[in-house]
Order: sequence, then C-alpha cells, then structure tokens
Amino acid sequence: MAKTTPIPAPDLTQRPPRSPRSRLGGYVLLPRLLDKGRATLVGKNGEYHYNCPLDQHILKFAGIDAKKLLAELKKGKGDGEILDWVTSQSKPIRSPWEIQQWSDYHDRRGPDSDAETLQFFVGYTSKLSLTREDIKTWADLLDLDDHVSFGGKA
Repeated sequence: MAKTTPIPAPDLTQRPPRSPRSRLGGYVLLPRLLDKGRATLVGKNGEYHYNCPLDQHILKFAGIDAKKLLAELKKGKGDGEILDWVTSQSKPIRSPWEIQQWSDYHDRRGPDSDAETLQFFVGYTSKLSLTREDIKTWADLLDLDDHVSFGGKA
C-alpha cells in the first residue's frame, strides 16, 4: 500500500479558506471546514476559527465529532480520504438526496427573521459595503468578507 503524502495546510493568514459554497462529496461547508482544521493544526488559521457555529452545522448534519475530525486531519489525509472517513463515521448515514437538499438549503440560507440576527447580518454587511444590495445569504456574506479581508473591493 502506497504511503500518503501529507496534504499541506493552507496559510489562512495569506488567503481565505475555500468558499462556504464549495462542496466535497456533495457536502457544502466541508471543504472550508477542512481548510480551517488543517490551518489550525499548524497555527496558520489567522482570523478563522475551527469548530465555529458555521462549522457546527456540517458537523452536526454529518454526525461527526470536531476533535475526531481534527485528529484525522493531523494524519495528513487528503480531501478524498477525509470524505471516506466522514462517510464511514457519519451518524446517521446520510443518503445522497439528503446531502443534496441540506447543502442546497445552506447555499441559500439567510439570516433568521429575529431582530437580533437580522441586525447582526445587516451590521456585518455594512462594515464591508454600503452599496451591495445583493448580499442575501450567509454564503454571500462570507464570500464577500473573505474577498475584502484579503484586499478585494466590495
């Protein structure tokens, strides 16, 4: 059996993690979570936090533990190997249509309708841009924040 070459950790002080819209095995958010986990292991996570509330959505849906996932990442496994591990560990086991629907929902998920969440979303967006009226979802907001944080213009 060939030995796996450890995947290098991204330096999230130099570039953002993958978009929340990126998918692995159909799971939205998973590639971003893996980037943050790998960067955390080598102390290059910058302003990004592994196991944040956003990460907890994918962890809960997939039924995997954040600490156990981090231990697998520490072994230097690539995305495909991690996906195999997620699939084998997932409780409950998710069918492809469940993963698709869950991921599609998270692609389109905006702020909850309570005043506090809406106020946070609008305030966060306005710190990045006062003119962008197309920012409607959490994925839109995170993509914009990642872009602006690394020198892009809103």
